[in-house]
Order: sequence, then structure tokens, then C-alpha cells
Amino acid sequence: MPPPTAKPHGSTTAATSFFSAIKPPPSTPPPPLYTILFLLLLVTLGFYFLHHHSPTTTAAADFLTPPQQTPLRFREQFLSLSTNATVSAYLHHLTLRPHLAGTPASADTAEFVHSHFRRLNLDPRRAAYRVLLSYPIRSSLTARFPNGTAVALSLAEEGAKKTGETEEGRNGAVVRPYHAYSPSGAAHAEVVYVNTGSEEDYRQLAALGVRVKGRVVLARKGGELSRGGVVRVAEREGAAAVLLFVGGGGGVERGTVMNGMGDPLSPGWAAAAEEGGGGGERLGLEEAEASGRFPRIPSLPLSFEDADVILRSLGGQTAPPGWVGPGIVAQRVGPGPTVVNLTYQGEKKEVTIQNVFAVIKGLEEPDRYVVMGNHRDAWTYGAVDPNSGTAALLDIARRFALLQRNGWRPRRTIVLSSWDGEEFGMVGSTEWVEQNLVNLGAKAVAYLNVDCAVQGPGFNAAATPQLDELLFEVTKKVKDPDFVGATIYDKWAAMNQATSIERLSGAFSDFAPFLQHGGIPSVDLFYGREYPVYHTAFDSYEWMVKHADPLFHRHVTIAEIWGLIALHLADDSIIPFNYVSYAQQLSKYTDELSNLLDGSTISLHPLVSAIEQFASAAKEAENEVKGRDGLTALKQRALNDRLMLTERGFLDADGIQSRHWFKHLGPHGDYKSKLDFFPGIADAIHELSVSTTMGRSGQEAAIQHEVWRAARAIQRAAYALRGHIFVP
Repeated sequence: MPPPTAKPHGSTTAATSFFSAIKPPPSTPPPPLYTILFLLLLVTLGFYFLHHHSPTTTAAADFLTPPQQTPLRFREQFLSLSTNATVSAYLHHLTLRPHLAGTPASADTAEFVHSHFRRLNLDPRRAAYRVLLSYPIRSSLTARFPNGTAVALSLAEEGAKKTGETEEGRNGAVVRPYHAYSPSGAAHAEVVYVNTGSEEDYRQLAALGVRVKGRVVLARKGGELSRGGVVRVAEREGAAAVLLFVGGGGGVERGTVMNGMGDPLSPGWAAAAEEGGGGGERLGLEEAEASGRFPRIPSLPLSFEDADVILRSLGGQTAPPGWVGPGIVAQRVGPGPTVVNLTYQGEKKEVTIQNVFAVIKGLEEPDRYVVMGNHRDAWTYGAVDPNSGTAALLDIARRFALLQRNGWRPRRTIVLSSWDGEEFGMVGSTEWVEQNLVNLGAKAVAYLNVDCAVQGPGFNAAATPQLDELLFEVTKKVKDPDFVGATIYDKWAAMNQATSIERLSGAFSDFAPFLQHGGIPSVDLFYGREYPVYHTAFDSYEWMVKHADPLFHRHVTIAEIWGLIALHLADDSIIPFNYVSYAQQLSKYTDELSNLLDGSTISLHPLVSAIEQFASAAKEAENEVKGRDGLTALKQRALNDRLMLTERGFLDADGIQSRHWFKHLGPHGDYKSKLDFFPGIADAIHELSVSTTMGRSGQEAAIQHEVWRAARAIQRAAYALRGHIFVP
């Protein structure tokens, strides 16, 4: 296929950073002079829009006011209001300094977002929480080789801005690479390479006669395990410490290793606000429920270059086939003879984080909420993660304000949310959901998440299945920024050979508390996938302009898709959910489950029967929606409530075994099984494969119990969708 042609999108705009605080890896040539001058002009235009383009002062949208407005006309107007330069200016401002959660720089970004909402007259709000976060104080790593030489590995990023020794991250400096919530500690031991650090990797090592007890394990990130999962498995295997690296990129990936989500000192309830909260219960750090969230062995992130030095020096057994990744030349796994001396000192401290909101009150159903959200805090500059999404959110706010000038009032209330503390474990969004769980459970229509809006080419979406049809409809209305004459739907379908909507099967962004704790239909939108500067000091505005979205067309596209979904959910007289596709997905995952359990005595009949009930209810609801013209206002409201509340039926009060905070028995949020749905069943299957204490009959009985639990959840959802107390 020939290279894609850039499609002009909205205003002809672009921007580049000519005074960026850091430089990306030196292998990338600078843009030509004419490009710099062109982008300089557009940055200037962007700053003009940023500071002066207010709906209270501009006449830009006056021509858009027709004699009679309709939701369709307002959606068309929304699409016509794109300005790439404005999005670029938002991102540039947000990424001037690193803004790690809990620091003054992060508080400045909260003020910036709040001021933006206030200038647009969008009823800005704040929600502050006092939570436990984690910061580094000092760290070191020395490798001693068999020939007697030693090298002190830098644990830093070549070419990145220098970090301070004590106040890093607090005054706008780049925080040194570290793992949040890692315990302080030291280890002096031989190194063992453990591939991706999965349980299967340790079984292969054991088969080779290699033990890791008391040793430092070196793992590469890239398997099914989360960062914290790698450390927890290593701890169970008896390792003394963990070094974790990512191939390529030149940077060092920061991240959290805490188990679970939210403030660790207020598990299951909201942390007390700094002001007006009247205090609240806080666990002690040594209480089991809190301390159990943290690893017991220290860990550090490592650059690929430093990891390679250690890998090349290892002896011992030959690495199993497949234990190599991009650029990795590991021939041996150890142990040793290379010995490392690792030290890490960190601090866990209570700090204030701030969620910021804009509320656009609904005219007819103000007590029904469409929540849009993106987190604002970043490990470093955060151009991709998360502020590409923040810039899109601010632009949507600007467009909504202009629509209001033209007379638009949403039918239902829209809440634009800027979360804090996400990088530490979705802390800000989790605390807010826990604080407002009852109201959200009764009144939230959907949660629409964008985290890393633009990482590179290729549109992607993940959602709960009742949103599939709406996603298809919206992407047919939005032009593809990379291909002339095509819509997002056209190229998305061609790229995937089908319109492939992923499922929200993890707990890696702010949709998790809404869906997996609150049972609220959710969607997550993003451009591109993995990118080489993730959580490094090179995730800058300059990198974005040079590599991911030079003209900011993809940012505009994400804003358009995100905003149109919200407008449909807020303005359509009947909430655009279709549960027929949900029933089809449940059947699909049941077929996969049947294949996994082939040869067992476990019966899936309860699950199949429940799905049949759900499919019947979904078809009835679909027919009711088609005949909505004859519905009275009261019956229309009742139908909408059923559509809204059906997802809550998948919640189970007891939650998932060993992960009780996760209440949803649909999407899967762990690495233990290849099954993407039915997490309770998936966990029980995993135990069947690894347990040595329970006989097979007992293990199969545990799986059967989880099948019944999932079936009951599907039945509850079917009852909610029908809306009857008594089955007809």
C-alpha cells in the first residue's frame, strides 16, 4: 500500500516545539526550516485561540445559528468547529513541565484546566482527596563481573533533562526512574534472567535446574503480566529484588507496582477530602489490608542499554527458545556469575490530588449523567500519556461552549472530568466513584474514557458491547485524517478485515472503577498502540510533533469521535444501547469457554440458558426501541432506565475471589487465563492448572460454582432489561 496521504481536517494547522525542555533520541533528524517556520506561525495562532477564543467574546459561530436547531444540526456544528492549532496549543501548555501527581506542577495543571472551564462558563467543580502516593529519594545499581571489574549503571536516561537528588518531581524536574510503592531495600546477589517473569517462565527455569531464591531477577516487560504482577510472581518465587527493562526506545519506563486500585489507605471507600470532608477512616500502613497492596521486595526500572550489559555477561544455562525480544541477545540465564548491588530508598507520603470537572446541566433529564474523562497527571511531560487526551477534552469543552452559544442544551447532563493520580493506580477516579457510587449506580448513563489519545497511526476502540452499534455509527460520520476520501469506519474495517471493537478486559485506565466496580457501560478510545517513549522523559510535545501527530489531525479526530458519542448519549431521546450485540458476545465467549473445558465434567448449561434469556430480553428491547414513536414520555423514561441499568446486573456483591473490589463478572481483568470474559471462571480454571492442594473433583466443583455465579449475573441483567419483577 502506498504511504497514506494526510487529509486536511478542519483548519489547516500544525504546531511544533521550538523551545521544548528536552530532546528526543538523537537518531531523529530535526524538521526542515520551512516546517519550523510554518509550525511557529500556527503555535502563535493556537495561543491566540487558547487565550482569546471564548464563546463570550467571539462571533465565530454566529453564522451557525439556523432558524430551527435539532440534535443532528448540533452534531454537524460540533464537527465544523475543529481547529488543530487550538489542540496543539493546549498540549504545548500542558507539557511545558513534568507534572507528577501530588506536586506543585501537577496542581498548576489542575488550575489550568479549571480556568479553561471557567472561561467557557461551563460550571467548573473540584474534588480533592488526601491520598497515599510514593516517591523516590535515591537509588543505585552496580554490576560486578567475573573478571573483577565493576560498573555503576546510571539508572537515568541519556539525553534527558537532569534530575535533582532530593526535590525531583516536586519543582518541575523530571523524576528519576522508579517503581511507585516499591519498598526501600537493598540486594547483593547473582542475577538470573527470567524472560517476562511469568509463572510459566519460572517453571521453565526450574526444569533447567535454575532457582531464583535469594537472587536478583532481570525481567523484560512485554508479556501478559503487569509491572506489579512481575514483582509479585518474583516475590513468591523467593527473589531478593527485581530489575525490569523494556526493549528499545532509549528511555526508562516508570510505573506503579501496587496491587489494586485507588488510595491504599481507604480501600473501598473515598479518601477524606482535604477541606470540608470532616476527616475519614484511614488504615495504618502496617495494617494487613494496606500493606498487602505493596510488594515486599524492592524493584527498579532499567534501560535496555543497562539491561543488555548484564544480559551479555550471564553464564549458566542456555536460555530457552523464545526468550528473546527486539534486540535482546540473551544466550544464558545465569545464575551469575555477574553480581549486582542494588539499593533503593523511597517514601510513601500523603498528598492532595485534585479532580477537576465541568458540568453541562441537562435540560430534560438533568439527573442522568454522561461522564467523559481523561487523567491529567503524568510521570514526566506526558505528551502522549495522558495529555494528548487532555488536549482533546479541552477542545471538546470549547466546542460544547460554542454550541451552547447557539442555543444547545443537552437533554441529559454531561460531566467532563480531569482525573488526578491515575498513574499510581487510577487513584483520583477510583476515589470519586467510591464517593458517588450510589448516585452513579442510579443515574450514570455511560463513562467515555480517553487516556493516550494519540500514540501513532490507526484508530482503536474498546467498549462494553451495547455501545458497539453507536461506535459504528459515529465512525461513519468522521473523516479519516490519514486517508483522503475515507471515514474512520472505512479504514478501521479495512485494517481489521472487520470492525473490531476490543473489550475492556483490563484495569489499566480510568474506565476500570466505572465499569468493574460501578457496572457503568464504558468505552475507551485511542490512536496507535505501543510507542517507544511510554512513561519516559522523552514523552514530550516535541516527540508528538515529530513522530505521532505532526499536524494534530489525529487529536482532532479523537475529539470528534469522543464528542459525537457523548452528544448521542446526551441528546438522543432513547439511549442508543443495543444489547443484541452483547448477547452475541456472551455466546461467543461461552463457546471459547467450552473449548477450554473440553473433556471436563463441568456443565455450561446454566450459562447457555441464562444467555438465551438475556438474548430474548435484548430482542424485546430492540423491538421496543424501534416502536418508540408510540411511547409516552413516562414509558420512554422507563425504557431508558432499563437500558441504562442493565449493565449493573453483571455486578456481584461478593466480587471476584481474591479481588473482591472488582464486582463485574463480565470483562476479565487479570493475566491468568486466555479467556477475556467471565473472570471468576477464568481464575478458577487457572487454579485447576496450578493447584497442588485440591483434588481435581474439588477444583472442578469450584469452576462449576463460578459458572453458576456468572449465569446468575446474566439473569439479573436480563431481568433489569425486561424491567419486570415477575417473569412473564
